[in-house]
Amino acid sequence: MQESSASITAERKHSHVEICLHREVRFDGASTGLDSYAFEHNAAPEIDFAEIDLSTTFLGRRIGLPLMISSMTGGYGHALELNRTLAEAAEKYSIPLGVGSMRQALEGTSHRDSFAVVRQSAPTAPVYANIGAPEVASGLTREQLSTMIGIIGADALIVHLNPAQELFQPEGNTAFRGFLDKLQAITATIEVPVIAKEVGSGISAQVARRLADAGVRAIDVAGAGGISWQKVEECRYLTQFPEEDRFSPSALGELLNWGIPTAECLTAIRRLKYEHPVYAPLGIISSGGIRNGIDIAKSIALGADLAASAQQLLKALHAGTLERTIETWMNDLRAVMFLTGSATIDELKQAPIHKKH
Repeated sequence: MQESSASITAERKHSHVEICLHREVRFDGASTGLDSYAFEHNAAPEIDFAEIDLSTTFLGRRIGLPLMISSMTGGYGHALELNRTLAEAAEKYSIPLGVGSMRQALEGTSHRDSFAVVRQSAPTAPVYANIGAPEVASGLTREQLSTMIGIIGADALIVHLNPAQELFQPEGNTAFRGFLDKLQAITATIEVPVIAKEVGSGISAQVARRLADAGVRAIDVAGAGGISWQKVEECRYLTQFPEEDRFSPSALGELLNWGIPTAECLTAIRRLKYEHPVYAPLGIISSGGIRNGIDIAKSIALGADLAASAQQLLKALHAGTLERTIETWMNDLRAVMFLTGSATIDELKQAPIHKKH
């Protein structure tokens, strides 16, 4: 029975990757909000381009640049090679890597190697385990937590919040009651920090505050403007039930594009940290529609510690251009830092940035 559940989960995870690669599942005409901002040009930067330092610190670890390869895959056959390549890139550039949901690894042992390969290929890079809010709400044992962390030698645990995805998923689990109490029990139990991450609909300041109160050390806002996981699951639903409408046609569009834009999440949580110093240590990851190094730079200036990308890097991986894509993003980031007179990431956080009129 357990292996059967694991097989179903593995099939779903493979389907998710295929849909993200080959179907149009981005938000309709919705922007991350990052395009609404522009840096103030510094005509006298007083730095040498060659001295620009992209390295920074996140959750106590020094990393090569403020970029994370976001949670994508694992738990099915083809995922092993994908995760190996992603991990090799993470190790080369000294950047964090989050694996996909490890629910399948808790349901069975058949594809645990697709997760374990990450630590084998990235012995020194920060790697993060990952499990969903519904699994947390239903209760995770110490043994299960230890299994997830142990398989990849995780430096942190990502708990992904995905109510909109679960709502649309044909076999979704929408039992979220008690989640925050269970989350607090986890943060008090495990030895690695916990990161709370949305999957594309954003995290408000109010929710970020509640997550921090539950012991979460960092927030990945994963705002609207990138992948709509409602659309991903709607593709799967229509394949299984092509003639069945779940929602009113006039409501469906809004539900499929439900969420808070990435830039709005960042500025709201930055305000929370400024107005309530108790939340100042909270780490912030910007994701949801990150397309290039300028998006990374804007995210940093709007309050993030680093940015993360899934779909764009997944597409680059399949095109054989993963490392080249990361390097062009590094070049973009260096260009912005030079043109704003920011020699370090800490200086970039203070760079003048304004909303366009």
